[in-house]
Amino acid sequence: MARPQPPPWVHAAFLLCFLSLGGAIEIPMDLSQPPTITKQSVKDHIVDPRDNILIECEAKGNPAPSFHWTRNSRFFNVAKDPRVSMRRRSGTLVIDFRSGGRPEEYEGEYQCFARNKFGTALSNRIRLQVSKSPLWPKENLDPVVVQEGAPLTLQCNPPPGLPSPVIFWMSSAMEPITQDKRVSQGHNGDLYFSNVMVQDMQTDYSCNARFHFTHTIQQKNPFTLKVLTNHPYNDSSLRNHPDMYSARGVAERTPTFMYPLGTASSQMVLRGMDLLLECIASGVPTPDIAWYKKGGDLPSHKAKFENFNKALRITNVSEEDSGEYFCLASNKMGSIRHTISVRVKAAPYWLDEPKNLILAPGEDGRLVCRANGNPKPTVQWMVNGEPLQSAPPNPNREVAGDTIIFRDTQISSRAVYQCNTSNEHGYLLANAFVSVLDVPPRMLSPRNQLIRVILYNRTRLDCPFFGSPIPTLRWFKNGQGSNLDGGNYHVYENGSLEIKMIRKEDQGIYTCVATNILGKAENQVRLEVKDPTRIYRMPEDQVVKRGTTVQLECRVKHDPSLKLTVSWMKDDEPLYIGNRMKKEDDSLTIFGVAERDQGSYTCVASTELDQDLAKAYLTVLGRPDRPRDLELTDLAERSVRLTWIPGDDNNSPITDYVVQFEEDQFQPGVWHDHSKFPGSVNSAVLQLSPYVNYQFRVIAVNEVGSSHPSLPSERYRTSGAPPESNPGDVKGEGTRKNNMEITWTPMNATSAFGPNLRYIVKWRRRETRESWNNVTVWGSRYVVGPTPVYVPYEIRVQAENDFGKGPEPETVIGYSGEDYPRAAPTDVKVRVLNSTAISLQWNRVYSDTVQGQLREYRAYYWRESSLLKSLWVSQKRQQAGFPGDRLRGVVSRLFPYSNYKLEMVVVNGRGDGPRSETKEFTTPEGVPSAPRRFRVRQPSLQTISLEWDHPEHPNGILTGYSLRYLAFNGTKLGKQIVENFSPNQTKFTVQRADPVSRYRFTLSARTQVGSGEAVTEESPASPNEATPTAAYTNNQTDIATQGWFIGLMCAIALLVLILLIVCFIKRSRGGKYPVREKKDVPLGPEDPKEEDGSFDYSDEDNKPLQGSQTSLDGTIKQQESDDSLVDYGEGGEGQFNEDGSFIGQYTVKKDKEETEGNESSEATSPVNAIYSLA
Repeated sequence: MARPQPPPWVHAAFLLCFLSLGGAIEIPMDLSQPPTITKQSVKDHIVDPRDNILIECEAKGNPAPSFHWTRNSRFFNVAKDPRVSMRRRSGTLVIDFRSGGRPEEYEGEYQCFARNKFGTALSNRIRLQVSKSPLWPKENLDPVVVQEGAPLTLQCNPPPGLPSPVIFWMSSAMEPITQDKRVSQGHNGDLYFSNVMVQDMQTDYSCNARFHFTHTIQQKNPFTLKVLTNHPYNDSSLRNHPDMYSARGVAERTPTFMYPLGTASSQMVLRGMDLLLECIASGVPTPDIAWYKKGGDLPSHKAKFENFNKALRITNVSEEDSGEYFCLASNKMGSIRHTISVRVKAAPYWLDEPKNLILAPGEDGRLVCRANGNPKPTVQWMVNGEPLQSAPPNPNREVAGDTIIFRDTQISSRAVYQCNTSNEHGYLLANAFVSVLDVPPRMLSPRNQLIRVILYNRTRLDCPFFGSPIPTLRWFKNGQGSNLDGGNYHVYENGSLEIKMIRKEDQGIYTCVATNILGKAENQVRLEVKDPTRIYRMPEDQVVKRGTTVQLECRVKHDPSLKLTVSWMKDDEPLYIGNRMKKEDDSLTIFGVAERDQGSYTCVASTELDQDLAKAYLTVLGRPDRPRDLELTDLAERSVRLTWIPGDDNNSPITDYVVQFEEDQFQPGVWHDHSKFPGSVNSAVLQLSPYVNYQFRVIAVNEVGSSHPSLPSERYRTSGAPPESNPGDVKGEGTRKNNMEITWTPMNATSAFGPNLRYIVKWRRRETRESWNNVTVWGSRYVVGPTPVYVPYEIRVQAENDFGKGPEPETVIGYSGEDYPRAAPTDVKVRVLNSTAISLQWNRVYSDTVQGQLREYRAYYWRESSLLKSLWVSQKRQQAGFPGDRLRGVVSRLFPYSNYKLEMVVVNGRGDGPRSETKEFTTPEGVPSAPRRFRVRQPSLQTISLEWDHPEHPNGILTGYSLRYLAFNGTKLGKQIVENFSPNQTKFTVQRADPVSRYRFTLSARTQVGSGEAVTEESPASPNEATPTAAYTNNQTDIATQGWFIGLMCAIALLVLILLIVCFIKRSRGGKYPVREKKDVPLGPEDPKEEDGSFDYSDEDNKPLQGSQTSLDGTIKQQESDDSLVDYGEGGEGQFNEDGSFIGQYTVKKDKEETEGNESSEATSPVNAIYSLA
């Protein structure tokens, strides 16, 4: 976070302001005055031959001046040339070529004269030239033959143009020539090779000239290079050699200068221009260039290096830049230097430019014309365009070198004087008139201006005036008599009053009075002082990750009478507020920060009088840029060195580099990780496998993420070898009862080591130790058959390629296919543990009857019926598995009070064996599930109605229901009340003790075993439950006599009446308004919602019971029994665990017939009601 300095334009505004304070007073245009040139063309005026020629000359004066021109110092008669015209009320010449003519005929030196009765003003001498774009001479260029390592200069020699063309080199295919410190273009347009390499002849070289006015590019015939070399270019081992020149047989040599030649040269430059010094050297290796100044340092503030340090540019040259400069060219073989003597000359420049002189009759004055240059310029005075020597004598005028002195001037002294100062490098021409006037003071600005300024600032009150003699000006504040000058005030020559530091007491009315001998004039300015605009909470520098949200604060305090505008800039340019940004009065929020959001953000708080700035820098941590320029060196049979150039880390240091490879034989186009290296390296030796055509790429990693992969390197193929490993994951398994399938994981490209990779597969039976069978396979599987059922085999798989076999493989044991088990478990015993679980015990089968690998003993069981005679049950078979060779297990999650049947089988990899004899058992009575569809309604403020349905799973004979309820108001609880009901009662009404408290009800069903799962509901909130504490603190008061209660009852009655009217209107239009919409199928007779249409506060009808689990087929799992199985010794949970927990869902499936039967049945007795609703 920082408060930046005011922008440059602020300083410029103050500079212009103070420059104007000391300037000459302008004559109002309604007064007589000599001509003044206000606009003219540049001295060297180059025009486009395709356009009309325009030579500008504008002037002011009173009376308005007339114009005429000279061409080459002779009168130019505009009227005689039909192509030439002069603009109305202007001296600007227009030369029209629409009807023909050659622009070159009008080249020359033009000068404009502006004249009225008080004098003549002159323009500069304007040199008119027509732009030229000459064609390149046709020439046939022979191929340039050069030895590798030798220097070479390809000359451009462009045709001379006006202005000079821009030179650049390209191939004939219009591709730019890559330049570096070895190959570069000189300032003269030639292309210099410090040493030629073989790759330089891969293209041709054509010099191109672009001409400014015509926007055309002319191309020279291309040069073709032929490089003589001792080694072919495609020898990659030499091309990547660290000492490339010596490896290619190129002799190393010390540097020599190609430009400029010799050891010394000189150069002249004009003051204010740019000095360009250039040194281009040849040598092997390519030399480095360094610059120095003899006897001092280079001017660092205006010196910069160009063209790979081969050029030194010094801008805005001054006399102290003259001296001796030298360039030093060096390589490992030696160094040489070239000295350049720089002389700085100067065209004339002003020291004191003459200014217009306004005098009253009888006053004295002087015109001063001082200039400097190298060589010293001469000064020539003219009056009204004529040499002063040939002008009529004037006794009131005296010439003293660069000064003209006027004494006791009269009206007849009015004229325009010209000062011309020149040397061999140029000239300066200035006009200054002498005007003699007798004018009383007058104010030139509007009267009674309002000026608003900011507290503590420096300000200026302007009071432009005119008079001759020059009036004196005084300032007064609030009508006080003392003149304002000195201290905090300063009055300038032009009448402006400067207040150095504005304070609150400086507010008021200021009067300026101008006085001369002819009278006086005055004006008033009202000054208002405003508080400054200040950012008191500035944005702070932040470092954020890409994709996050960042907020930059900017809170501002300002004068309330001024309109505040808050804007934002990014990198000193106006910020575009896009979709990802949100600008508020005191902040800027950027959502999903991206890399392009990084930069400096400036909050600009401005009013019409001032502004304040606060800047903060946002650093975005992004993924690194991809590495580039991958290069392979140190090529060996089993290794290679990979080098790369790191990309930008985007403000988060690179932690790792991941090197990946791709081969084009087994998996072309698929990239694999090869190795990882620290982020501090950019070169690594990679270990390679035989017979792989490698291609590499590199990925950079930082804390934010991974970069895009680099572009691939060139390919490198290693030589072949026999395999050094064998395939892995070798298995032998039967897919049928009489076969064995041998499989393995095929070897990849980096382990094949050679062409035609294949596998030698061997096998034999383990017990017999017979001789090995073998076969050669090209895939990754082989089937052996026919085989006996489930016998072990020894298996070996060996890799082989055209270079030989791999190492001896390990022996793996596999088995042939399995058949179904032949025997069932015997002596199966069932013992009931509790209402939901049983234990099983059985005798194991003989191993030879399994005919495979014993997976588990499995119990199949199903619910035959419920002891509640009229209850339909699902007889879907379910199973429980007991993995391994076990003799006991537990089956849980059974339904209580039910008859079950059970069978057991042996399971191997092929499937189930025969079933055991069927066992029957009965589960005892259990506790019921929660009552269904428990509903709490409040038909009035005095009563609460409860309704419920019988439990979905009675799990025995219901003996009744238990209801516990209590009143509560906020955190205060009332006394709990318990009610017991008969098994066929499903409704109950509670009388409320007060209309404010709410009630919490808990309902459960009972069997002989005990109470089952409970369900809890609360009564609905009353509309007046805004003051809950009042119910208990004032419950002894008769609320029926309270005013608030009577008002509440009236409001409720009114709302009910409005609702009834609305319902009646909608029903008459066909609307449907019951809480439950009518369906095509009628509701059951016991549906309580159809009876009174009251709102149902209970959960949905199909809501699962609390604590139950919904199965995949939409039924509800029976809750586990609370009985512990730990004592049985087989406890535990999980599918196929040792506790014998089973696979499948133990639920009662309620199909459509069951549901409809329950809804339509009617209980006629308590027992039948229990059965029919269970």
